[in-house]
Amino acid sequence: MDGSDIYKATNSIRLGSRRATSGRSSSLRSASNSIWRNSGMEAFSKSSREENDEEALKWASLEKLPTFDRLRKGLLYGSKGASYEVDIDSLGIEQRQHLLDRLVKVADEDNEKVGIELPTIEVRFEHLTVEANVNTGSRALPSFINFHIDIFEGFLSKFHLLPNTKRHITILDDVSGIVKPSRMTLLLGPPSSGKTTLLLALAGKLAKELKSSGKVTYNGHELHEFVPERTSAYISQNDVHIGEMTVRETLAFSARCQGIGSRYEMLAELSRREKDANIKPDPDIDIYMKAAATEGQEASVVTDYTLKLLGLDICADTMVGDQMIRGISGGQKKRVTTGEMIVGPSKVLLMDEISTGLDSSTTFQIVKSLKQFLHILEGTAVISLLQPAPETYDLFDDIILLTDGKIVYQGPRDNVLEFFESMGFKCPERKGVADFLQEGFLSKFHLLPNTKRHITILDDVSGIVKPSRY
Repeated sequence: MDGSDIYKATNSIRLGSRRATSGRSSSLRSASNSIWRNSGMEAFSKSSREENDEEALKWASLEKLPTFDRLRKGLLYGSKGASYEVDIDSLGIEQRQHLLDRLVKVADEDNEKVGIELPTIEVRFEHLTVEANVNTGSRALPSFINFHIDIFEGFLSKFHLLPNTKRHITILDDVSGIVKPSRMTLLLGPPSSGKTTLLLALAGKLAKELKSSGKVTYNGHELHEFVPERTSAYISQNDVHIGEMTVRETLAFSARCQGIGSRYEMLAELSRREKDANIKPDPDIDIYMKAAATEGQEASVVTDYTLKLLGLDICADTMVGDQMIRGISGGQKKRVTTGEMIVGPSKVLLMDEISTGLDSSTTFQIVKSLKQFLHILEGTAVISLLQPAPETYDLFDDIILLTDGKIVYQGPRDNVLEFFESMGFKCPERKGVADFLQEGFLSKFHLLPNTKRHITILDDVSGIVKPSRY
């Protein structure tokens, strides 16, 4: 299923910014008005009027239910076109699949809203510095002898009987920046530049032995004021799964552990506003929204929709596998790792080298799906990639260039070449932009004209502060 189809299908359920309508309230979920468009006749037949009257009676009976029951009931169209009442908690496999197929078919209908806006999160980090004391050379190797030497040295160092022989290094050096919602940010930089440490710092998962200073805020709130694990999701470059579980079971288990967040409260408010405005929602979107706000299910529509979104529906009932059990491929495991995070209510996605072990085509499809997901649900994402393909690079909105623990550039992707050209560094015509940016930060030197001094891009750009353009 192509990413553009997913975008069209999910565009029906988007809770975005307000859009004015011509003199009447509108609904988040598309009203079932396709019957007014598909025909140029001035009047409907008698059978059509009877079907509409029957449909109206079914909706009226749903509206009379108590709020708790109304949020767990919906109308689902059968294969013959007739609708029937279903319990959201007990949707079968065939019913969920039929619902997903119908969601794609109603994608071209207009998306009207009642004025409810999805919560967004802006991540800021100010003067963030991370330092560490580490062993170097052969002492840094994970060997049996070094393990016991570390224990012995640590014991003596506590009583100041042995001087500290570890080397002090700065992983992140006074970095600051802003990650905007509804925009996908690419984190670029050579190996050992501090990308993983920056993502861990934004997720609040730095190791205790690291010394950190500075401030990380989510909408102005520091990490100690809330539980960042329920708001953000850090996706490691290592795929760790239970090999005996199938792909569907893995995503369903992750969804149940993470919960539904604020979806239920938003659905209750949405239902109230639609009832006050006398708006009848689209039955298919109504069921999907209610299923997304229902927790405690063994299998849910959201899980199935995520499987289809990431292209995992073809292996949904296959075991994930490990070194001892044959299972899905490495690329599919990477998609499962991503799916485990997006089935939950997390609004901030911090992804570290998700392209490891994937070909460029698979990486492009995953990033494209994530872009549609983030733009529709107004999420916030920072994705670290190593040497992305040009078509994958063009999917991102913003760029963060990190090298030697310092941010060289942060801003819109369209302005990055203009910025470096003003510094005297021009990308060759037949070279990819991402490759040019990463190679410029390596230990390769550039000769200045009429001089004998060699500099790197970092040396030239260091100390220059470029104001944000947005």
